[in-house]
Amino acid sequence: MSRLWHGRPFPYRANSLNLTRLVLASAVLVAHAWYITGAGTGPGWKEENLGGWAVAGFFVVSGFLITRSRLSHGLGEYLVHRLARIMPAFVVCIVLTAVLFGPIAALYEQGTLDGYLGTGPTPLSYVWTNLDLHIDQYAIGQTLSTVPYPSTWNGSIWTLYYEFCCYLVVGLLATFALARRSMVPMVVAFVISVVAYAGIDTLQRYGANEDMALLARLLPFFLGGAIVHYVIDRHGIATLPGVLSLPVALVLIALGPIGTAQATAPLLAYGILWLSTVVPQPAIVARNDVSYGVYIYAWPVQQLVELLGPTAGQLWPSIVLSAVITAGLGTLSWLFVERPVMRRVKRRDAGPVPAVGPPATS
Repeated sequence: MSRLWHGRPFPYRANSLNLTRLVLASAVLVAHAWYITGAGTGPGWKEENLGGWAVAGFFVVSGFLITRSRLSHGLGEYLVHRLARIMPAFVVCIVLTAVLFGPIAALYEQGTLDGYLGTGPTPLSYVWTNLDLHIDQYAIGQTLSTVPYPSTWNGSIWTLYYEFCCYLVVGLLATFALARRSMVPMVVAFVISVVAYAGIDTLQRYGANEDMALLARLLPFFLGGAIVHYVIDRHGIATLPGVLSLPVALVLIALGPIGTAQATAPLLAYGILWLSTVVPQPAIVARNDVSYGVYIYAWPVQQLVELLGPTAGQLWPSIVLSAVITAGLGTLSWLFVERPVMRRVKRRDAGPVPAVGPPATS
């Protein structure tokens, strides 16, 4: 029995987190298919749909991994890594939407590209307005006016702004020496975030805006993952807590009020991370993390499939066709944007290899 409680080092190089994130990104695609095909709101639980739960899973995993990154890098290097991971693929995606996907839709719906560049909201403003990750423009001209979920080119990427806000929270907390030695600052921040979300209606009456409300909703998941990093780093990951954490969290969420999910974020994180140590993943998935590309391209692909495809209005055929196309674009994003940028950043951090002695390390 004691072995079940005994923690082992987390296998950072031999886990299935790439597969975990790919499954979560695919769940978002599936969840959004109900909206995009006009089939309703889709499956949900405790006033949150499947896509919302998948995003929560993303945030707890990110909180764990990003905290490890922050504690092993200085603030400047950490921010460069985070920008390099999230921004290039995002920029390519919104530019591609404006210069390729939008014109395809315009030609199909209107039979011409006349006025495409000048009809507001313009494709240029779509790129420029959203360039800071805060998605303020979803439409491009009159495109996507004939689909069930009109005038929305990407309903997924709004979460990236709040994820980057979470990066900043962890980055700033870890500038304090105490946070590099102890989980106490992260625990305090987590408790504050959970209380803030529980009282968000009151806070909104006193001026909290939608950005604050959405950050309050997502930050506890991220900080829950951050706390679990400290636990696993010091005590390893153990079988019995891993087996129990997800069922306990789900029971608490089922019985508790809205906001209980945020409070159980460390349990959700521990359970997901434990699963990643026992569930295998294909070697090709281990080598290629296409989940981010799948996440950012799924919605525009689904809109185009609904507009152009033979599966329009058919839920599951639309999901299958969209998933195949999105997987292709996600793979291209990984191979030609994400991986090359990250390799360049890591080479820059490593610096030149000295003529004598061991290789330089970051």
